[in-house]
This record gives sequence, C-alpha cells and structure tokens, in this order.
Amino acid sequence: MQQWLLAAICLATLFFALVTPPFQAPDENQHYMKALLLADGRVFTRTQAGMIGAELPRSALDLHAADFPTDVPPKLRQFDRAMLEKAWSADAARPGKSFADFPNVASYAPTLYAPGAAGLMLGDAAGLPRLGSFYAGRMVNALAGLMLLGAAFALLPFGRNAMLAAALLPTFCYQTGSLSPDAIINGLGFLGFALALRIAFMGATPARSAALLVTAPLLALAKGVYLPLIAAGLDRPEGRKDLRPWLLLGAMIAGAAAFVAWMKMSGGSQALYHIASRKTGENVMTAPLAAQLGVILADPVAYVRILCSSVVERAPVYALQIAGRFGWNAILLPLAAYALAALMIGAAILTGSGLRIGIGQRLWWLTVAAGSALLIETAMYLTGTPLGADYIQGTQGRYFLPILPLVLLALTPERGLRGSHAIFAGAALLLLLIAMATVFDSFWVHGFITSDGMPPFDRWSDALLLPSPRW
Repeated sequence: MQQWLLAAICLATLFFALVTPPFQAPDENQHYMKALLLADGRVFTRTQAGMIGAELPRSALDLHAADFPTDVPPKLRQFDRAMLEKAWSADAARPGKSFADFPNVASYAPTLYAPGAAGLMLGDAAGLPRLGSFYAGRMVNALAGLMLLGAAFALLPFGRNAMLAAALLPTFCYQTGSLSPDAIINGLGFLGFALALRIAFMGATPARSAALLVTAPLLALAKGVYLPLIAAGLDRPEGRKDLRPWLLLGAMIAGAAAFVAWMKMSGGSQALYHIASRKTGENVMTAPLAAQLGVILADPVAYVRILCSSVVERAPVYALQIAGRFGWNAILLPLAAYALAALMIGAAILTGSGLRIGIGQRLWWLTVAAGSALLIETAMYLTGTPLGADYIQGTQGRYFLPILPLVLLALTPERGLRGSHAIFAGAALLLLLIAMATVFDSFWVHGFITSDGMPPFDRWSDALLLPSPRW
C-alpha cells in the first residue's frame, strides 16, 4: 500500500507542475529569477537604484510581468490556452536585458535552486521558448523533490506512514510541483530526520555517516531553522553509549558552519521590503534584524506573549495552509476536505509504528518539533515583521511541513488499529483527487479572485462541498 501511495504523491505532484499556471505558487516569480541567475552561471545578487537582484533577459522577466502577472486587481481571473500560446511565441519581441528585483530570496543559497536552474538550462538547450523552459525547470525541480522524499522514505527505520501522511497533503504536492525551493527544503528536512533516526536506532555505518554529514549542511543552507530536526536522533532508547550522539552533534555543527560561511560569502545583508500589515492592512517596512533582535532582548517576556498570541490567532490559518491552499494562498479546498485531511492524518497515526517507543523518546521528539517551530516564528519576527510589532507577520502553514512527520511519529502508538490502513489510504487518495479537481477548476474553468482571508459565502453547503472560488 505504501508504494501505491508514494506513486500517488508523484502523480499528483506532476499534475500540479503541469496544470498550475506560471507563477501561481507563492513567490514563484522571485524564485524563477533566482534560478535564472544560477542558470546564467552567477550566484550573487547586487544592488541597483535601491533594488536587490540581477540583470536578466527581458524575455524571461516579461513572462511574469506581461504574460502572467501576479500583481493584479481583486477581480475574477481565469487562465486559458490562448494565454499560453501568446507567451510561447512572445520571446522574439523582447530582446535585451533588464534589472530584476527579487529581494525576498536574494540571500537564499544557490543549492536550493540547482535543480530548477538545471531544468531551465535543459529547456534552453532544447531550444524551447521561455515558457517551455519555465515548465522544464518546474519538472526537474519536482523530480528532485520527489527523489529526496523517496530517499527519506527508504531510510526511515519505522513509522513510515507518519512521513507519508505529511507528503500526501495537497500543499506538499503543490509546492513540490512548482519552481519554489520548498521542493528541496521539505525533501531535505525529511531526509535529515530519517537519517538521524536510522543512525540512532540502527547504527552508524560509513555510508550513513557520510550521507548525514552531507545532508546537514545542505539542510542548513536550505533553512537553518530545520537543522534541529537532526537532534531527533539524540535521545535514543536503552541509553546505549557510543559515538552516535557525537556524530549527530558534529553534523549539526557542520550545518551551522555551512550556514555561517554562506552568509559571510554572500555579504550577510538583509533585504528589507514592504508588506501589508495583517493587523492594519497598511503598507509597512520590515525591520532590520539587529534592531528587531534588540526589541526581543529588551523585553523577552513581552516577546513570549507576542509569540503565544500570534500562534493562537493564526493556528486555524496554519491548519488550512498545511492541508491545502493554492495559488498565492487564494484558493481553498471545499471545507469538508479539511476534515478529510484530519481523518487521513488521524488514520495514519493509528496505523502504528511497529516499534515500542518510550514516553521519554516521544517527549523529546515533541520538544525538538516545538523548538523548530519556535525558530520559524522567531525568524519571521526578526526578518519579516515591522519593528516592534505586537504580532508576527509572514509565517505560513507550509513552513511547518518538514516538522510534521516528527510530530506524527511522536503520537503514533506501537500497535495499529484494525482498519486504519484502509481508512488512511482511502482518505489520502480522495483528498488528492479533490485537490487536483480544485486546482484545475479554479485556474482554468471557473476562475478565482486573489484575496487573503476566508472568502464570504452564502450557503454552508457550497462552502463544504465546493472550492472557494465557487462559494
């Protein structure tokens, strides 16, 4: 059954990669520019006229700016075949280069964009227009993410349904099927966690040790907040004394060193940018990291209150985004599908791990997960929130996907409940089918409106059974 569910993840991911219109994943336009920079053989961005980015081909930039813009008014928007045909033949009329501004991702490590850049290069080598190369980049990026998932699944020594449940969520497949580095971030998060548990519970062979020492720096370069996932292997059963804890700690140190080295090489500069405050709706500037850190250190207790209130307030939003919210967080599944996602996750937990795990081990896993979540929220307060704000801005539910398997595994009992495997598989497959139908209908049939928050609806029957653009 697990192999069939893995196949379903692959098919859904490739479906989203092909069916989702260009730049309809969060920040995909900026990720595209960063991948273009790497495909051109360059790594570092520069500053020009207050913008942070690089000079790139105008034909590529206009694919976003002219053919598939994302900064659009809040009115019904529907994609069609004619838009693709127009973009396919538009390159010749767009010679030269222009400076591209992509401050949000300027400091991201090039390792995150290597698969997408390789796809763009393959598309160019095949003589495809910019639109064709864009989709080639998406496909290679998706395949890289799926390969990392497959490796993590094979290495995880027990409780594989916990990892499958996270990967079967439509958000995981949707993000993996885009040019977003989420495909690599999630895959590396799963792989680091799986390697740590395999070494902790099955021993450290030379191959496993080498794989961990390579994965940890890549994970840190992806997002340093996920590096603590490797600590999941530190608290082992039976208290065996050997070199495994030192190997795991050494891998984490190597990861931290790689992160610091990249920040040093890239200049370590933080790009400030304007955001719409989720409290007031006003256009505000993010805070300089050092100044925001000073706010936290001046009154840590106040920051704890901000953290707790923000998490409580945003928890329902996180839950919806973790399960499935498409486009730029504009399209919701039918509300009943979120209950189906909860059923799928619950059934995955009840399938059992097949291994007796002590309460201390489970509490340690939950502590590691909570620590990683705390780092995510704090990182967003430091870099994505106005100075001194009494809330945290910019955190999205998808950021917690790499942590989810560890949480589910901590909750999984040793023995499974009869019938839970069938419920898990059935709910997962139905959820993916609903998500695929939602994406196709919302982008290509009915259309959608880009807006944040919960769209209004007149009838509960519509909200429960139809995707949000049809409410």
